[in-house]
Amino acid sequence: MTPEHIKIIVGMGVYLLFAIGIGIWYARKSNRNSDEYFLGDRGLGPWVAAMSAEASDMSGWLLLGLPGVAYFTGAGEAAWTAIGLALGTWLNWKLVAVRLRKYSQIAGNAITLPDFFSNRFKDDKKILMTIASLIILVFFSIYVGSQFITFGKLFGYIFGMDQYFTSMVILGAVFVLIYTLIGGFLAESTTDFIQGILMFVALIVVLAGATIRIGGLGVVAENLSKIPRFADLFGIAVPIDESGAVVTSAAGNLQGVRDGQALFSAGASYGVLSILSCLAWGLGYFGMPQVLLRFMAISHASKLKQSRIIAVTWCVISLFAAVAIGMVGRALLPDLLRTAGQAETVFIEMTITFFPPIIAGLVLSGILAASMSSADSYMLIASSAIARNIFGGLLTKKVSDRTIMWIARISLLVISGFGIFIALSGNDSIFRVVSYAWAGFGAAFGPLILFSLFWKRTTLAGAISGMVSGGLAVVIWKELISKIGGAFAVYELLPAFGISCVVIWVVSLLTPKPSDVIIKEFESVSSADI
Repeated sequence: MTPEHIKIIVGMGVYLLFAIGIGIWYARKSNRNSDEYFLGDRGLGPWVAAMSAEASDMSGWLLLGLPGVAYFTGAGEAAWTAIGLALGTWLNWKLVAVRLRKYSQIAGNAITLPDFFSNRFKDDKKILMTIASLIILVFFSIYVGSQFITFGKLFGYIFGMDQYFTSMVILGAVFVLIYTLIGGFLAESTTDFIQGILMFVALIVVLAGATIRIGGLGVVAENLSKIPRFADLFGIAVPIDESGAVVTSAAGNLQGVRDGQALFSAGASYGVLSILSCLAWGLGYFGMPQVLLRFMAISHASKLKQSRIIAVTWCVISLFAAVAIGMVGRALLPDLLRTAGQAETVFIEMTITFFPPIIAGLVLSGILAASMSSADSYMLIASSAIARNIFGGLLTKKVSDRTIMWIARISLLVISGFGIFIALSGNDSIFRVVSYAWAGFGAAFGPLILFSLFWKRTTLAGAISGMVSGGLAVVIWKELISKIGGAFAVYELLPAFGISCVVIWVVSLLTPKPSDVIIKEFESVSSADI
């Protein structure tokens, strides 16, 4: 290990010790009962709610996955995905936040998403709660795996120890597990607030530093103009190998290099279907538990307007910076990263190449922060699904808060194990792993959140049918239908979201109307001052 590596470790170590300190500090407040451990006793302020929602939402994907797509294929896919996410963020905070905050408290003071669904439809048999909990377990295990991939890439690439990828994944997983076990929701939300700031600063610093280093925006534009359709919103750059074949993960080939320049074909059009697939990412927000919980946890619904302004501003600037970093990275390091997987390290490469080691360590803590903020959210939500909703809500009717919290902590160990398994399964593309889980949550929970909040005619049967059909449609479309190609190659979230909406509507109309108690509760939400 070189002196430079030691300095990077020192810079990152400062942040890690700070995160552990927060976990220990909040352990005193969050261990008293399960309401505090899982939802912070609805005590979040507007800044913490906003920043923790966005930090846990974006994850290491923001600093690795999205810049990697922009570096490898240009503006087309990356920019439209960013636009879709920005629109989805705004719509979610505008339409869902206030009503979910009120309704979750009115409906039996629900502290988890499965709680809310079950209470909203008076599901005495806990069918809806059970299905929601299982969906959370499946897709959050995938999500956790994507964050552990980030740990492996970060440490392996920095220290030139790719052969120790497995060790790095396990090490990162253990660290996140420790401070999630210690602190619970308050610790997780507070660290996410700090991590959101760190991610934002890291993106701006790297983008500004790299642009200055290359000689300004004019030089960036000149260099990128040599790559066919790289900066074209309606086109996509196509990397090819030395033989002229398109570079793909399946083929395992490397992008060719000639005279210091990476090889590309003449490029391709980025059509309407592709653009719709990217914009469809925005639909996922309506079903993201890690974001929806922040709506439920804020101290009063009136504070959500301020949170919305903070969250959307952070989101738009951060997404723009992430895409720009990938593009500037291609201009600055044109032939260095030759596969889609390698391209996802462009942020790391730019940081360790152009910044002093101590500063690089602090900047790279932004990646660590992004992954930690997401992994801890995913693990805490999944453990709450096991402990509170499956064990405490379905299997055992009478159980103490202390027992639920111990079951949650044991669940964290199991979920971490699943996440490590997924991280080591062979798919090294963070962007692709995240897109699958994102679609799963978006289609299973998104339509039901909207219908449960805004259509009082929604029935329990409609809710169950819609949730199941949305989740299954994602898997079936991804694994079977999309392989037909053509129009069927659209991002699986888009058709699955539509299928779920139709199923909820049709089944609700074909089944008896909700009870007067449910209707009365629904109608009381708008005027509630909570």
